[in-house]
Amino acid sequence: MNKNVLQKFAIEARRELIEKIKNKAFEYGIQEDQIKKGEIESSDSIVVNGKALNKDQKEQRRKLIEKIESLNEQGSNGFDVVIEEVGYTWFNRLIALRFMEVNRYIKTRALSSEEGSKIPDIVTEALDVSFKNVELDEDYIRELKLSSDINATQDLFKYMIISQCNELHDTLPFMFEKISDYTELLFPDGLLDENSFVSKMTDNEYIPEEDWEEVEIIGWLYQYYIAEEKDRVIKAKKKYKKEEIPFATQLFTPKWIVKYMVQNSLGRYWIESHPEDEELKKEWEFYLENPEKEPDFEEKIAPYINKELNVEDIKCFDPACGSGHILVYMFEVLYEIYSRVGYEEREIPRLIIENNLYGLDIDDRAYQLACFAVVMKGASYNKRLLRSIERDGIKLNIASIQETNNLNNTDIAYIAGERSGKNFDKTKKFIETFYNGKTYGSLIKVDEFDKEFFEGRLEYIKNNPVTDIEMQSSKEKGVDELLEKLISQADIMVNIYDILVTNPPYIGNKYLNPLLNKFISENYNDVKSDIFSAFMMYSHNKVTLNGHLGFMTPFVWMFIQSYEKLRNYIIDNKTISSLVQLEYSAFEEATVPICTFTIRNYKSDLEGEYIRLSEFIGAENQEIKTKEAISNKVNYRFRSKMNKFKNIPNKQIAYWISEKYVDIFKHSISLNEVSSPKQGMATADNNRFLRLWNEVEINNVGFGYKNRQEALNSNCKWFPYNKGGLFRKWYGNNEYIVNWQNDGYEIKNFKDKNGNVKSRPQNQDYFFRKGITWTMISSSNFGVRYSTDGFIFDARGSTIFLDKEENIDLVLGYLCSKVAYEILKFMSPTISFEVGTIAIMPIKEIKDEILKYNIKNIVNNNIEISKNDWDNFEISWDFRINPIIKYKNNNNKIKLAFDNWNEYTISSFNKLKSNEEELNKIFIDIYGLEDELTPEVEDKDITIRLADRERDIKSFISYAVGCMLGRYSLDVEGLVYAGEEFDSSKYTTFKVDEDNIIPILDENYFEDDIVNRFIEFVKVTFSEETLNENLDYIAETLGKKSGESSKDTIRRYFLNEFYKDHVQTYKKRPIYWLVTSGKQKAFNALIYMHRYDKNTLSRIRTDYVHPLQNKLEVTKARYEEDLSFATKASEKKAINKKIEKIDKQIDELKKFEETLHDFADKQIEIDLDDGVVHNYAMFKGLLAKI
Repeated sequence: MNKNVLQKFAIEARRELIEKIKNKAFEYGIQEDQIKKGEIESSDSIVVNGKALNKDQKEQRRKLIEKIESLNEQGSNGFDVVIEEVGYTWFNRLIALRFMEVNRYIKTRALSSEEGSKIPDIVTEALDVSFKNVELDEDYIRELKLSSDINATQDLFKYMIISQCNELHDTLPFMFEKISDYTELLFPDGLLDENSFVSKMTDNEYIPEEDWEEVEIIGWLYQYYIAEEKDRVIKAKKKYKKEEIPFATQLFTPKWIVKYMVQNSLGRYWIESHPEDEELKKEWEFYLENPEKEPDFEEKIAPYINKELNVEDIKCFDPACGSGHILVYMFEVLYEIYSRVGYEEREIPRLIIENNLYGLDIDDRAYQLACFAVVMKGASYNKRLLRSIERDGIKLNIASIQETNNLNNTDIAYIAGERSGKNFDKTKKFIETFYNGKTYGSLIKVDEFDKEFFEGRLEYIKNNPVTDIEMQSSKEKGVDELLEKLISQADIMVNIYDILVTNPPYIGNKYLNPLLNKFISENYNDVKSDIFSAFMMYSHNKVTLNGHLGFMTPFVWMFIQSYEKLRNYIIDNKTISSLVQLEYSAFEEATVPICTFTIRNYKSDLEGEYIRLSEFIGAENQEIKTKEAISNKVNYRFRSKMNKFKNIPNKQIAYWISEKYVDIFKHSISLNEVSSPKQGMATADNNRFLRLWNEVEINNVGFGYKNRQEALNSNCKWFPYNKGGLFRKWYGNNEYIVNWQNDGYEIKNFKDKNGNVKSRPQNQDYFFRKGITWTMISSSNFGVRYSTDGFIFDARGSTIFLDKEENIDLVLGYLCSKVAYEILKFMSPTISFEVGTIAIMPIKEIKDEILKYNIKNIVNNNIEISKNDWDNFEISWDFRINPIIKYKNNNNKIKLAFDNWNEYTISSFNKLKSNEEELNKIFIDIYGLEDELTPEVEDKDITIRLADRERDIKSFISYAVGCMLGRYSLDVEGLVYAGEEFDSSKYTTFKVDEDNIIPILDENYFEDDIVNRFIEFVKVTFSEETLNENLDYIAETLGKKSGESSKDTIRRYFLNEFYKDHVQTYKKRPIYWLVTSGKQKAFNALIYMHRYDKNTLSRIRTDYVHPLQNKLEVTKARYEEDLSFATKASEKKAINKKIEKIDKQIDELKKFEETLHDFADKQIEIDLDDGVVHNYAMFKGLLAKI
């Protein structure tokens, strides 16, 4: 089964259906924004858009309009909802017909031909087709057969398909309702066209017929059918509306996970009660148990098993059944059990469907498919089942939850049989239970209801005329049908089950609409972090004490603090029998990390079986590695009792940790006993309050202040801000600054329109103190760094403040060690390292003074090495000089300077690695983990940089540009100018560009051309004698082309690549701006934003653009003169190419000059505090896109 093909097919089918159904609605005068009145109307007909509708069509149109208007009144887009409903109705019916024809459950193929014809057999053989319950109009069929009308075949197809659907109504009413409503009116045209989705669906080369032999295909097609809506809803990142919940939460559970859950819940439940049937396990490849049972195993389970258990009595439930995948596999396992204990094969399917399987969902579409899938599964075991159902009916215990929002007191009285009194009150309570049922779904608690009373009332109102005229409206609006559905769903909801297996919906509480949020808070307050956790708690209460449950959920509940109450409940009251934790991104259909597990609904001292797939990347590996772990002895399978988790902080389900780790928790103190880990500030608008430090005037940044008072007294606006960043240890990621002027006045007073403060400037007393910061979100490792005095910190750059600051080195050393990371991996195996988790990390007190001294020395050395690495690059505010110059060591060759730099970085890297391994040895010994861990560190986990020739030569070029524009100087180390007064006397060795304009052109038209200036820089820094050799080395590094001079290579780099590199280095906040004429690159120039003034653009125009226009004309004239003397064709072709190029440049430059003129006249001034994004946008049309 090619899932990619199915996905493409289903998505395109939905688009096609919606488009065709909209066109059909348009024919009848119905559009989203307009409903036309009939041009001519009588009692039994109407003419709309010139199309005459008969009495039935007129009534269908009336109901369609009524439905749209009703939905509009409820706040929905009625037109869209109805079009979507009709689309999925026909999609479901047509894929059901395809499944049935392939599996020969219908006599005549409805969508394809046995002979391979493009016309379905039901059309070709229409005169020979007969139905038991539907009388076909032979005259109408014959008329269409003989007609020469181009649409006759399509009309006959529509007639026969509707007839076939009506024929199947008695057997499969949930899928094939009698079609006499607007779904018939809107039957789409053109379904037999060559490229229609029906033709693709029946194309065996596109979707092979064997794919249709497994009912699983129905579920996949439905999931893919709604895929685009699902993506739209999720990407919107807004609270889900009622009608969006099914899209957002529908996930088709992979078959192997379904098998695992059912085998280890239903299968285990039966086998433990009937060990004589252990042979069944041979067919259950995902059955997970201890091959060597505990000696007292039988004794431990004895109170919870029933040796007399009858298979007909087992009630199996999926409260979020979707399209029925889990129910279908439950059917398979139940069938095996029934067969094993001697039931007749033809009796089994009906027994299973009527006695064993129960399901609920909020999605009407999925419900149809679930019912269909279960019946088709039954038919696959008993070919006579469908005839049996047609004759005797069948009781399906599956329901799509209906709501009662549109019922009023008259409707309640109609159901109750009285306007007041005991029955009215009972009915009102019953009806109110299902108010907002499509939002709350299975989570609605139905403890009891008077089934006998409501069934009696249903029987009465169905079979007796309405005597109260006022209540006639209740009958007309379908209260009878709704009551029948309410009784059915209440009957399922009130039951207690033996087995519950489900893949519940996942919706984090921030996406809950207000109704659902209030409901969850009131009914499932302890587990309100997500809908799935509410489902978990609900499920335990829906299962008997000795029952079993199976789930597939996000695995965050096992570890994250917000699910601690759920963990406590499970650890104290239940027993995990098995669990498989999938690799972080292994579930293809979801964007969350997943686990699947089974639970005994009682507390016992039994061991559970666990499989940890964290190391096996890719969805395809999960099933393979699970089977491998079940069949073989592997190092990723574990065994654990529930009580073990009580000794782990926050009761995390860290099943894989050894007793040595458990002992660490028992005999250590928590980090928060010697420090204060604090979550940082949330500004509520980082674009407003944060900048990269390079963006602003440097003298307005307050570095190194020790407290808020010092910062306030400084009158600075900006202060260093820890914000996490990429994985890096020991020191670094110091890039951001925050507006904390006047002690954060603006942030503290940042309010919404209602006057509520939006920001959260918490833990202010810790601002500016030295500490240990870390990156909260990381998919690779735990990045912990020393934070000097002077920093404020972000929620994602939270910080630990030591009670004794002299112990910072000891704690930093521990947190950067393998020991801490291994502990943290099971305390927080998601990608998020929350403050609460860090606070309870175990830490041992070190009393040996010599050992403490050694640790501190190593840690300080590591900080120094990492700081030096950070400061060797321009993005550090402590950057002093480019390393190519710094490590030239009195030689005059760039190659040798790079070699020296390379040698230095290798030495630093190796030293840091050696230090880290030494620290690992120390902490492994302190924590007694010699048998668990080795001290070695992989190169990828050393977070300083080795020399990289291309990167470092480009960095050298960037430094040269900085010296040209005055940011740096060869006479003064560090940042020389970033705002305030400019002093050109600081630039003697290499002169700064006086006008802050460096042209980058494809020819050397100006004296201060960037290539000229760069060559001069190389000459000054590395001597004239070796200039050519150094330029060659630079050009080779940049990718010199054959036949290209080194200067040409360098010019090509400046023209095409330099600015991209600059933008990337400065994280899309460039400090050098590229003024450009456009694609032809007629004119380009760099300006330094900190030196920009309101006259800069005028100088560019008068001093560069105007002279360049003249120079280009002169160059063109020279080319034309050369052309007149050229004799060879190849020579002429080359010159003509140059002329063509320069013509384009002249034209581009002319247009650019006009734009530049407009901008120059505005004399725009910028405020550096506004940041690059704001200021850059003011010059849109002049500057290169970033």
